[in-house]
Amino acid sequence: MIERLKEAEKRYEEISGKLSDADIVSDQEQYRKLMKEFKNLSPLVEMFRKYKKAEADMNEAKEMLGESGADKELREMAQMQLNESRELVTQYTDELKIMLLPKDPDDDRNVIIEIRAGAGGEEAALFANSLYRMYTMYAQASGWKIEVVNSNPTELGGYREISFSVEGDGAYAKLKYESGVHRVQRVPETEAQGRIQTSTVTVAVLPEVEAVDVDINPADLEYQTYRSSGAGGQHINKTESAIRIIHKPTGTIVECQEERSQYKNKDKAMKMLYSKLYEAKLREQTGRIAEERRIQVGTGDRSERIRTYNFPQSRVTDHRIGLTLYKLEQFMNGSCDEVFDALAIADRAAKLAGSGE
Repeated sequence: MIERLKEAEKRYEEISGKLSDADIVSDQEQYRKLMKEFKNLSPLVEMFRKYKKAEADMNEAKEMLGESGADKELREMAQMQLNESRELVTQYTDELKIMLLPKDPDDDRNVIIEIRAGAGGEEAALFANSLYRMYTMYAQASGWKIEVVNSNPTELGGYREISFSVEGDGAYAKLKYESGVHRVQRVPETEAQGRIQTSTVTVAVLPEVEAVDVDINPADLEYQTYRSSGAGGQHINKTESAIRIIHKPTGTIVECQEERSQYKNKDKAMKMLYSKLYEAKLREQTGRIAEERRIQVGTGDRSERIRTYNFPQSRVTDHRIGLTLYKLEQFMNGSCDEVFDALAIADRAAKLAGSGE
């Protein structure tokens, strides 16, 4: 492990020197590539340097304790330093092991999120809108760009389903654990008697991929056009600009009706199709891995109940890691990092345990 860390630090320092080279700065593509690698290495190198400092402090304390001439007060200080630095060395070692785990190759990708109302009728559709708002606010706070791909709104302001893309650094790394069944417990706006109702919404998070990632035979595609049924003013029901694409071998269906241009709708729908077919492969792979190590975090199983939102108690509970927070309002307003980060840590720890380290 130490050799790998030394190599990483050496590469980090090498890139640092190159980034100040005028020739490289003028080459935007090369500069951007090096800057990305530098940014990825920074947390690892910073942690390694903390580890080396703690190890040096630990060795210094050992030397002080080994000196027979040291007075009692000095020995007590040395013992305290030894205990503290030893704890830090252990802590940093554990963190470095996790950081050295193979990175998910999709972590830097943009994502497409699909939200579908499940059990609960109109209340489920309203909660689908609440989740869409939550992810939108989180994305805005993260500096990411949101674009709706397809939506099927209800008259009361909910969504039977909505699909949207999220573009930004680390979008998939943060959002990939959101796939699954989200359960809400609250008094519906449509319920006059004030009774708490339980409804469900299904979320799927797809890494956005290019054509090179998935091989699609054009002969396997069936295209259908239809008139838009969502928002759009005079555009609604005037032209058949909405597009539906069916991938016949798998039965996968994608739709897009958000743009006025049929060409643009087709382009967005194809992006979603590539992502769906790619995600199906990933789900098969992660499913096998999860079966081997019995880990549910990050499997992306859409049938799995992953989280409960209890409004009367202002409680959000993630069932995969047993985390409960009594700050539901903040969470629904996009302050999701506490849960998202805990999921990522749990997943890395599980992978570390599974690797035999």
